[in-house]
Amino acid sequence: MLKLLRRLFSTKDQPTKDSTSQLTNEPIDPAMKFLIVGLGNPGPKYENTRHNIGFRVLEHLSEDWSSCSHGQMAKIKHRGKQVLLLKPDTFMNLSGKAVRYWMQKENIPKENVLVIVDDLHLEFAALRLRGKGSDAGHNGLKSIDQLTGGNNYARLRFGIGRDFQPGQQADYVLSEWRSDELKKLVETIKTAAEMSLSFCAHGLQNTMNKFNVGKPKKKKEPKKEDEQGIDEEKK
Repeated sequence: MLKLLRRLFSTKDQPTKDSTSQLTNEPIDPAMKFLIVGLGNPGPKYENTRHNIGFRVLEHLSEDWSSCSHGQMAKIKHRGKQVLLLKPDTFMNLSGKAVRYWMQKENIPKENVLVIVDDLHLEFAALRLRGKGSDAGHNGLKSIDQLTGGNNYARLRFGIGRDFQPGQQADYVLSEWRSDELKKLVETIKTAAEMSLSFCAHGLQNTMNKFNVGKPKKKKEPKKEDEQGIDEEKK
């Protein structure tokens, strides 16, 4: 199953070099820099879990990853914009530490930050882009809110569904995808990657207008003690 998932998540359908290429070392205006953060937990144990869908989307955009402070990073250029792709290695609950560090280091304004996050309040494979919002019980977003001074940054919510019994939320978000979900999953990852690049090239509002079709189906709110963003070290 692991080999199958890796093949399905391969980056063979990445954007062509005509639109996306590797960065040069030339100085760039901060307004032309973007930071796209995929949330997840580091290590092979979590590689193909629902909670790591942010990592999977970024891996669709680049194969050229290297270690960096607080995670792994790939750098691409898209339609004249420099785009930093970040997979934090802080575990979910401390994601804000990595986001704050790279915003400050690269002098990237908050309006040029996009966070890709799993969302169990959306049906499986639903995608919703928003310019700001509450953390909705997600510990990764909560950490980013706290360490970057608020929730006024764009987030792409990737629906993972709510197919679990009461009290089983932690096990569900840390579970791997079912075989019957894989085809739709691959298609949705590709769309999420397209939305991420559109955010950089065409802006938040234009991307929302193009991709946010219809209204997300409302789901029952989790109990107060239930939280997304399970940190293995704090379970």
